[in-house]
Amino acid sequence: MPIYEYRCADCGKRPSIFFKSLTAVEEAPACPLCGGRHLTRLISRTAQVLSEDSRLDRLSDSDLSDVDENDPRSMARWAKKMGQQMGGDELGEDFDEVVGEMEGAGPDGADGMDDEDL
Repeated sequence: MPIYEYRCADCGKRPSIFFKSLTAVEEAPACPLCGGRHLTRLISRTAQVLSEDSRLDRLSDSDLSDVDENDPRSMARWAKKMGQQMGGDELGEDFDEVVGEMEGAGPDGADGMDDEDL
């Protein structure tokens, strides 16, 4: 049961169209949003499901050469990147809040936070 993503030249939107089988795929389907017939099929993004071990291996291989441990913003960029690799939403609001506080800090911690707050 394929789902194809298209760009509609008539309305400019990117609709996804579900077909019941491969034999039901239409050569020139109508846009479900505007009815237009000027659709171009796009290559959709894909996702790769990784095991926990694979995710941890990727983290251990990550490059830390551009991270300045004395700069909270640099650490925040690194933490955000690692959070995205670990699944993002699974880390919770506390993680987002701490990273947000780090992003607002200057290299000398001029935002008033102590190191314990990080």
